[in-house]
Amino acid sequence: MNRRVKDYLTLFGISGTVIALDQWTKWLVRENIEFGGQWLPESLQWLMPYARFVNWHNSGAAFGMFQNGNVVFTVLAIIVIGAIIYYYPHVEKEDWTLKLAMGLQLGGATGNLIDRLIAGKVTDFISVGVFPVFNVADSSITIGVVVLLLGVWIKERSEKLKAKEQQTANPQVENDQPSNNDKAVVNGE
Repeated sequence: MNRRVKDYLTLFGISGTVIALDQWTKWLVRENIEFGGQWLPESLQWLMPYARFVNWHNSGAAFGMFQNGNVVFTVLAIIVIGAIIYYYPHVEKEDWTLKLAMGLQLGGATGNLIDRLIAGKVTDFISVGVFPVFNVADSSITIGVVVLLLGVWIKERSEKLKAKEQQTANPQVENDQPSNNDKAVVNGE
């Protein structure tokens, strides 16, 4: 199996898992909680002021931001999905954090796009405190961004350590210009 096929299997495996979990949980919520309603298992009722499952719709971006932008976010999701699918095989083989982040973001974008195309709005159902209501797709996009940032930080840190090790192993004068002391000796002072 060539590398490109393996790459796409990884991408679609990660994103497919996210999409399946996202769509299944949204279906469960739509089937079992009336719109505007809330639910928690009996044993967890003490959490109700802080966390609960609700059935809510959103026509904006993740976490309910920018309401009534369904068309804009549909087009944006299609562009993002296309860019991820195009760019993914160009990612270095060793850059697993970027590959994971892209898979999570593809899954999240596709999960919410499916809702937008089928229902014209996204089902949100996870409510924590006063934070905007969200869903599995929103979480996947957010976790993908965190993984991406963490990967960039790890890569930069690794490159700095390698550069420092190389500098320690091969000490060279940074500047070939003679110092003031060297100029004094050359001029006979």
